[in-house]
Parts: sequence; structure tokens; C-alpha cells
Amino acid sequence: MFSTYTAKYTKIKSGYMGQLVEWPEVVTEGKTLEECRKMLQNALREMILAYQEQKKEIPKGGALIEQIPVNYVNRQG
Repeated sequence: MFSTYTAKYTKIKSGYMGQLVEWPEVVTEGKTLEECRKMLQNALREMILAYQEQKKEIPKGGALIEQIPVNYVNRQG
């Protein structure tokens, strides 16, 4: 079975943190974006296997992410 999941990457001090939008428990870190991406794919495969062994429902993929621009005035300080 083939499915796609939506990854969210955040720049952190040590490199990048990756997390799946539809399955937030799948989280990894890597020194580079490419390393983080590979680790996230591996973590996803392992999580799917674990869920299958436990007969748990696997979250569905296919979320849509978009950035929404907003202009605001900072009223602090």
C-alpha cells in the first residue's frame, strides 16, 4: 500500500526537526534537511510496523498545508 504524509520541518540549533502533520508522534532530528527527511521516512516505516503489530489504526495521510500571510502590528512593549 502506498500513502503520502505531510512533513513539517523546523530549523533548530542542531540542524532540523521533522514531524508529520497527520501523525505528530513521528518526530526526528537531523543535522541537515536531507538527513532529517531520511530519518523521518525511516521513523514513519517503523511506526507503521509497530502499529500493525499492535493492530492499531494507522493515521491517514494526505493533509494539505499552506502558508497564510498576515500583516499585524506588534503592540507589546
